[in-house]
Amino acid sequence: MTATLLKMSELARKSGVPAATIKHYLREGLLPEPRKRTGRNMAYYDPAVVSRIKAIKELQQKRFLPLKVIREVLDGADPYRSDETASALEKALSDAAPAEERTRAELLAAGMPAEQLDFFCAIGLVQPQLGEGEQQTFKGDDLAILRTLGAARRAGISPEMLPHTIVQPYVEALQQLVRVELAMFREGIRRAATDRPDADIEELVQAATKLSERLIVLMRRKMLLPTLQELIDE
Repeated sequence: MTATLLKMSELARKSGVPAATIKHYLREGLLPEPRKRTGRNMAYYDPAVVSRIKAIKELQQKRFLPLKVIREVLDGADPYRSDETASALEKALSDAAPAEERTRAELLAAGMPAEQLDFFCAIGLVQPQLGEGEQQTFKGDDLAILRTLGAARRAGISPEMLPHTIVQPYVEALQQLVRVELAMFREGIRRAATDRPDADIEELVQAATKLSERLIVLMRRKMLLPTLQELIDE
């Protein structure tokens, strides 16, 4: 039986993680107890432990998760209360979005060029809802975005000054910002769920959503002039 099991030194060699670190994982409850002991300092482990050790190390190095969270993740628990958080975030965004909607046909009739609308859909800036063809509907924040872009044209900002394709770098940059924001957001929810198991996630998400939106607007506004000066100096 011991021939199929691994000693601590073999775990370290196969996983690439020092034995001292593996022993720390054991003390923290991240690894199962040895399958067999033949003495006080001689233990044999299941070979499957190697992949778990590697997973723990990767979660530490790439996602910077604390060991307590890693244990819950590997054991199948959800320390982030993801379903509850996602549902609360969807509700918070829905409550803040305009309820009005328009069909594709109505938008084109109002002056939205079909080429631009198709481009915005292609890069994920807006997403049509129900319907097909000219009866596809746009609503909520998508409709507000399209109206804001249309208002720029009515204000005299020409396609030469502001081509519709200019929004693509914005979308790509904001996607990275949102990833950072949500990573921090989920970690905050995890901490709240750990420290206050009875915390009202919906209430926390509502407050955090409003705060983050306001904070990002203010930070962007504060950075405009200093960044412009840097560009001029360059």
